[in-house]
Amino acid sequence: MTLAQLHTFATVARLGSVKAAAVELGVSEPSVSGAVAALRRELGDELYVRKADGIGLTPGGRRLATGAAEILGLADWARRAVREARGETAILRVAATATVAETVAPRLLAAFERRNANVEIHLEVAPAGAFSDLLVGRRADVVLGPRPRDDARGAVESVPFLRYAMLVVAAPEHPLAGARGVPLSDLAADAWLVGAVGAEAAVTTSLLVRGGLPSPHLHARPGHATAVAEVAEGRGVMLAIDHAVLDDVERGAVVVLDVDGMPVAGLWHASMLTPDRRTPAAWALRRFVTTTEATQAILARDGRPRERFRPSIRVTPWS
Repeated sequence: MTLAQLHTFATVARLGSVKAAAVELGVSEPSVSGAVAALRRELGDELYVRKADGIGLTPGGRRLATGAAEILGLADWARRAVREARGETAILRVAATATVAETVAPRLLAAFERRNANVEIHLEVAPAGAFSDLLVGRRADVVLGPRPRDDARGAVESVPFLRYAMLVVAAPEHPLAGARGVPLSDLAADAWLVGAVGAEAAVTTSLLVRGGLPSPHLHARPGHATAVAEVAEGRGVMLAIDHAVLDDVERGAVVVLDVDGMPVAGLWHASMLTPDRRTPAAWALRRFVTTTEATQAILARDGRPRERFRPSIRVTPWS
């Protein structure tokens, strides 16, 4: 059994397709099938069966997929650890939800980077539901956003680092701008914009349904800033993160509606593996996120357009 074979199988399992795995790996389909065939012979298990819509993992295949992800993550960790021991640049892999990656991570990680010049940060945008798997599989050293619901049997620890509030914002010309105690049901006819699909839409739906709006009309946009800009143009309303929309409110681009039950408070966490499995760079970020300097960096208001403020961090989408 080789790391290359495990990498190939893990890619097939993740994508659910031999063809898709071959494309991602940049090899031929027979090469992928050959690597999986070698694992089948060694383990005495079919690992997956073909279905009309792709493949289905056998029970053994599901266990191997989980184990392969962790083994590959450990191998990558070992490579990075040896490089760091030689004094080379440490690579810190951070995953964050789309909203956190847009509104919090750039300023936070830029401030951390200034204090840790020998750390190179790779930021991945990922759904919160994948956080535990990313950490246990060592595809991420730290995740930023909601606390993982699954602590991977005690392997994951979380520390809160930022409180936020979600406000209902609208264009200044909105009919309910300036009204007091607006029932959420009065906004039933409005289009509700969200800055990303997936978790953010689910959170918005949950909050609105609990507030008495059973069927909100959600419209996903590429990002939080894009959604706010469309709100300012009168294309709908949205639940916005307070610190991310403060400048827009103060310059009059949008207004905060006085809606019953709002704002809703939330808390973001930095989560990582337990201390015995944590990299030195992850330790450093864990210590930094709870400092006053980190909070001030996140909430800093220097007049710079947010969409143009970027630290030297590599950002990749979830796959």
